[in-house]
Amino acid sequence: MESRTTETRNSTDLPAVAPAYNGIDRNAFIFGWNPQAELWNGRLAAIGFLAYLLWDLAGYSVLRDVLHLIGY
Repeated sequence: MESRTTETRNSTDLPAVAPAYNGIDRNAFIFGWNPQAELWNGRLAAIGFLAYLLWDLAGYSVLRDVLHLIGY
């Protein structure tokens, strides 16, 4: 059986930010090609997907309207 060790340092000894691969805050909004861009892209895509689902549930289906226009 494997033994688990617990961390003994105080929570005040932890770093203030979570550094990413480039040593900068993972949540910083930095322009350009960097590790933070992937996180922000995923967050904004999730917000957009949720917004579309709510819009569709409200009865304003863009997909249904487009399919109707092309004859389906």
